[in-house]
Amino acid sequence: MNKTELVAAIAHSTKLSKKDVETILHSFTETVTKELKKKGKVQLVGFGTFEVSKRAAREGRNPQTGATMKIPASYAPKFKAGKALKDTVNKK
Repeated sequence: MNKTELVAAIAHSTKLSKKDVETILHSFTETVTKELKKKGKVQLVGFGTFEVSKRAAREGRNPQTGATMKIPASYAPKFKAGKALKDTVNKK
């Protein structure tokens, strides 16, 4: 499912216009992004948690030359699924 299909599905189930749903979805992604940029987290009980994890500096290899190179420390966004979501996905 891509963004257009997601907007259409939400619009259909909520009886809102596609334009309104797209505005809400854009606002949601912007808000989550801003919070993660501040190294915070967004927790949606039953669905999951968006948070930032720190990646330590490490040594890697250039796949073309095989030369070692230093990879600097960085932050990576991650999503941890909640129990209700996991249970729903795994239900047979």
